[in-house]
Amino acid sequence: MMTDDDIVRPALSVREVEVLRAWIISDSKGTVARSLFISPATVNTHIARIREKYEAVGRSAGSKAALVARALQDGHVRLDEL
Repeated sequence: MMTDDDIVRPALSVREVEVLRAWIISDSKGTVARSLFISPATVNTHIARIREKYEAVGRSAGSKAALVARALQDGHVRLDEL
């Protein structure tokens, strides 16, 4: 059985975590872009890099639901924030 200590967590930057959290709790990437004063393309770039980092450690996150699960597992968001 796998424990929390067995989970390999990717090294996300502070900004990547900020974008990830904002995207998880918002309705759209456009909303995230406006709230963080960045372009939608930059939001897409951050999300793509986050997915690549999860893939690199063997924890794919190809959908928003999968990224939510990873963020919950890694403590980037809490259930009460969703």
